[in-house]
Amino acid sequence: MIVPGPLDQRTGGYLYDARIVSELADLGASVQVHSIPGRFPEADDEARAGLHEALARLDDGSTVVIDGLAAGGVPDVVADHADRLVIVALVHHPLADETGQTPEQIGRSFASERDTLRHVRGVIVTSPFTARRLADFDVPEDRIRVVEPGTDPAPLADGPPADAPARLVCVASLSPRKGHDVLVEALDRLRALDWSCICAGSTTRDRDFSEGVRSSVEARGLGDRIDFCGELETEELEEVYRTASLFVLPSHYEGYGMAYAEALARGIPVVGTTGGAIPDTVPGYAGVLVPPGDVDALTDALEGLLVAPDRRDTLAEGARMHAQALPRWSEQAGRFRDAVSELSALDARV
Repeated sequence: MIVPGPLDQRTGGYLYDARIVSELADLGASVQVHSIPGRFPEADDEARAGLHEALARLDDGSTVVIDGLAAGGVPDVVADHADRLVIVALVHHPLADETGQTPEQIGRSFASERDTLRHVRGVIVTSPFTARRLADFDVPEDRIRVVEPGTDPAPLADGPPADAPARLVCVASLSPRKGHDVLVEALDRLRALDWSCICAGSTTRDRDFSEGVRSSVEARGLGDRIDFCGELETEELEEVYRTASLFVLPSHYEGYGMAYAEALARGIPVVGTTGGAIPDTVPGYAGVLVPPGDVDALTDALEGLLVAPDRRDTLAEGARMHAQALPRWSEQAGRFRDAVSELSALDARV
């Protein structure tokens, strides 16, 4: 498996890759991970050379899974090795669907990834939504396999103490796609209600956006109510989930939305959006979804749940019920192994 940069990065895509590798090893599979240096997805010279060298070192006929973040921007490098190796792409979501790009960047990303996917045996995606989306990239349906992320069993959330305000929890890196700026504006409109909000996730992946959001919080006088605590270790994050009243993440787009599933696994009601695959991940009986980027709709959804604890309780019951149906990582690793095997057996695309 080839990934861009270190595998231990704490985003949904990297967490998926790392967990699949770990679970495959538990199933007895032999997996070698190659971390490619450089800048992705608009690859610089170091990235291009790194991917070429990693592929060149592999024996003829080797099966290699390349994370789409590493492959999507370098179709020529993938093409150079497609006849010699069995290459499967892993697409968490198309590069062109990333929020914050200019129309020119979107066009380049789309064309580049479409060309890359023409040279692989098949594609593994993390949601049915992305499988449908790949029709736009000329990927035949029989060359696509869906392997959704797994979810670990987790203790149910207790919520905050009885005399404490409702506690909103948001788990995501501060980046344009996650919509923290929309959340801050909605919460500003709800300052008269009793709530606190903790945002857990990297504040350094997009420094300009992160600084802009945090400056907005201070300018609005909400610094004592909205806490950006950065990336948390597992035990610290578990404590954040344990005391949550409500999970909120107004993403503009998700290829699956692992953070939503983690909240549902703990019986926490969700406020999210209809962006990308989120409606497939969050059922209507466990959360409220609004159009992405719609501050008015997000404000109304949050207000409706903050002033109606009984409604939150009903959605929490739905979340607890849905948690029983979430797939486990061991199951998904087995499906991933089978998907690689099935796609590897297909003839190279002409």
